[in-house]
Amino acid sequence: MKLSFVIPVYNEQNSLQQLYAEIIAVLGKSKYEIIFIDDGSTDSSYTRLKELADNDRNVKLIKFRKNFGKSAGLNIGFEAAEGDVIFTMDADLQDDPSEIPAFLEKLKAGYDLVTGWKQKRKDPISKTWPSKIYNKVTSNTFKLKLHDYNCGFKAYRNEVIKELDIYGEMHRYIPALAYSLGFRVAEIPVNHRKRQFGKTKYGSERYLRGFLDLLTVKLVTGYIHSPLYLFGRVGFGFSAVGFFIALYLTIMKLGFGHPLYNRPLLYLATLLMIIGLQFFSIGLLGELIINRNRETNKKKNISITEKINF
Repeated sequence: MKLSFVIPVYNEQNSLQQLYAEIIAVLGKSKYEIIFIDDGSTDSSYTRLKELADNDRNVKLIKFRKNFGKSAGLNIGFEAAEGDVIFTMDADLQDDPSEIPAFLEKLKAGYDLVTGWKQKRKDPISKTWPSKIYNKVTSNTFKLKLHDYNCGFKAYRNEVIKELDIYGEMHRYIPALAYSLGFRVAEIPVNHRKRQFGKTKYGSERYLRGFLDLLTVKLVTGYIHSPLYLFGRVGFGFSAVGFFIALYLTIMKLGFGHPLYNRPLLYLATLLMIIGLQFFSIGLLGELIINRNRETNKKKNISITEKINF
């Protein structure tokens, strides 16, 4: 069995050699490849990675022209990975490579994707409490109960990554995406280490992006094949309320002779029915375009300057 490691890197020059050494120490005689994606680093990360690639043909390097984000790095890495099992890890040394055997054991139990759970996080409360809320909301939204959706330490069977297409901040929802496709997802506690070098690359804006991508993933996983079911339901709700208001006004006019020209409810009923019709129209348009192939646009906005050892 060959193991692949897909590791996005952004300004982590001080941790790369140690991370590589720790991974190699765990692998023993296993076949492996380590794919580093330099996501537009501005420090010496690329130089350190190139040194590793020059000394080990199993280390592969993809360099982006600028910073495109973690999802883009994972997507490109997944496309290049050839292993039977693919691991994703962060490059900041907070993920502990000694946990690799535990992931493999869980996969052997019949699961397709195993994600880590940073049970005892070495992060400040400003990160841990929002993360708890996020994980609770995400678990309830997708009906997949996990403690830690955002842990970057994961193991996948090859067939899982070949069916994933992630962009934006959707790397946070990979377990939900895989689960929606019918893959078996499990979670194991992992040792979470304190960051030794550098600083976190994520600011408070990630919460807004994460929320918007939560809506995107819910739409993609729940209604990708039938957008009319979503927009039609919303449209029906608006139209039904507008219809019953109009019906009430009609009864008041015909049964009791109340005038309509001075009734704001008349305008509200008309507005609601128009909005409902618009939602129906959006759903129908979605049905018309849903089968268009996204492959022509896939990754076209990502510029790679170099590939090494491929």
